[in-house]
Amino acid sequence: MAGFHRLFIANRGEVAVRIARSCDELGVTPVFGVSEADRDAPWTEGRQQVVLGPARSTLSYLDMTRVVQAARQSGCSALHPGWGFLAENPVFAALCEQHGVTFVGPPAHVMHLMGKKIPAKRTMGAAGLTLIPGSEGVLEDLDEARAVAESVGYPVLLKAQSGGGGKGMRVAKTADELEQAWTQARAEATAAFGDGRLYLEKLISGGRHVEIQIMADRYGEVVHLGERDCTVQRNHQKLIEESPAPVLDPEERARTLAAAVEATRSIGYVGAGTIEFLLDQSGDGGEAGVLRFMEMNTRLQVEHCVSEMRSGVDLVREQLLVAAGHPLSLTQDSLALRGHAIECRINAEDPSQGFRPSPGELTRWVSPALGEDLRVDTHVRTGYVVPPHYDSLLCKVISWGETRDAAADRMIRALEQLECEGVKTTVPMHLQILASEDFRANRYDTRAIPGFSA
Repeated sequence: MAGFHRLFIANRGEVAVRIARSCDELGVTPVFGVSEADRDAPWTEGRQQVVLGPARSTLSYLDMTRVVQAARQSGCSALHPGWGFLAENPVFAALCEQHGVTFVGPPAHVMHLMGKKIPAKRTMGAAGLTLIPGSEGVLEDLDEARAVAESVGYPVLLKAQSGGGGKGMRVAKTADELEQAWTQARAEATAAFGDGRLYLEKLISGGRHVEIQIMADRYGEVVHLGERDCTVQRNHQKLIEESPAPVLDPEERARTLAAAVEATRSIGYVGAGTIEFLLDQSGDGGEAGVLRFMEMNTRLQVEHCVSEMRSGVDLVREQLLVAAGHPLSLTQDSLALRGHAIECRINAEDPSQGFRPSPGELTRWVSPALGEDLRVDTHVRTGYVVPPHYDSLLCKVISWGETRDAAADRMIRALEQLECEGVKTTVPMHLQILASEDFRANRYDTRAIPGFSA
């Protein structure tokens, strides 16, 4: 591929395998950066690899200097961060560029802008996206928090300016709870991000989590690949994603998709990104609700496969082409979003025991039969040892159907075919959810997992 011939993959497991697959199709040689725990793991067989450091991620996958040095020494002129680890770190993106390594993602300054919640909200609001009511900037002190909370009305949510992953967030349902929420959120934000600054938003209870997949090149061309509903989640960790969002009003969908494209173009974004919203059922959009901007994820999402199943577009391939200086190979008019797609994340966890991690050896692993309407993204096989050091994702199962019910039925059949022995998995929970009346009738929101009882 014109632009670069060797790509360093600064990640592990399923996402590393996913990126390498697109590299193979483009004739690009992938090089895996691995920790000592992942050295010679089954998913690295037949691949070039460089050991970054010990199992602890801070000494391997999160060590910026080691990662960039490994990319340079292995002769890679480009680097893909995947998701998690350093994927949304603007300092890392800048470090790559400073050392002549093309970072597969947006420019560092754009990543920095979107990583700071208040500047991101201001920018996206100015570009036409609807915001969640709250403070206009970082709160100076508890007194200002009280004043803003009174103006928007309780309950409210305190959030870390530099936050992510649910850290530095606390709810205050009444004025009496605000001081404790303020103290706890500041302490957690300081410990997690080294930045205790907070802002405040009106807490939208009973909303749906909706996100829009964006792809952009260096020449101002921006397209969307529709939206995904990611409402089924636990502790801010997504469990099931689907597209299209089943409860979204068509007019609100069209309006927000167009606004998201223009907002992305306005900040000079490049690559794959996701703009996340909360569907406010009690908002000014009437009974159907209104989509309110939450944040932008400046990377490839775990659930990008859902959009790929509906569009037929290989998003990683587009990422690599754009990073190499090519224009997008698609236009909005050329995109056709078909049917309904659902993704289930299967983790080595025991839902009946509070989602306790279940590391260990897979004594048996059989994936369901694949086809045009079913996809399985995984890095595991029989004999693989699930390490205790990292995320416990085993695979993602993605189904497609002409209708939502058809996609859900196909998913149930696939999960019933999946065989995994040696560790506990979340498959039983997913089967409960998919078969439940609440899930099928869309009677759920972010407050509970539909149809699931431990």
